[in-house]
Amino acid sequence: MRSIVRGLGLASAAMGLTALTALAGSGVADAATDDAQRLYAPSALVLTVTAGADGERGTALRAVTLVCAPVPSGTHPSPAAACRELRQAQARFDAITMPPAPGPCSKEWDPITVTAVGVWEGRRVDYDHTFGNRCALRRGSGVLFSF
Repeated sequence: MRSIVRGLGLASAAMGLTALTALAGSGVADAATDDAQRLYAPSALVLTVTAGADGERGTALRAVTLVCAPVPSGTHPSPAAACRELRQAQARFDAITMPPAPGPCSKEWDPITVTAVGVWEGRRVDYDHTFGNRCALRRGSGVLFSF
């Protein structure tokens, strides 16, 4: 009895795999993917905070992902707010990382570099900015680099 049930299970799995292969080959799955890609331009970034003045050679302290299309998601703690901030700034990262005015931060030089690498609305992004210290980072990074 056990071998009959096992044989039926294997046969069902084989038929299911055959059906999926036929669908994939028919273009049904490809058509759905093409339609979804035409609806929006991709927007997905990897954001990092690195100790040091060089984002490539420094020590990465934190990193998150941010996807803004079709819906805000990723490992960023506030993806909707970060995507909204990017849209309002028209993806000008300098506008986000510049503090509004000099503030109460010390002049201590302990550099922290933020980076954004990926794609924003279909265009390649490779941005980095170095803050003088952690206080300057908190004061001038907006929601985007607050993680």
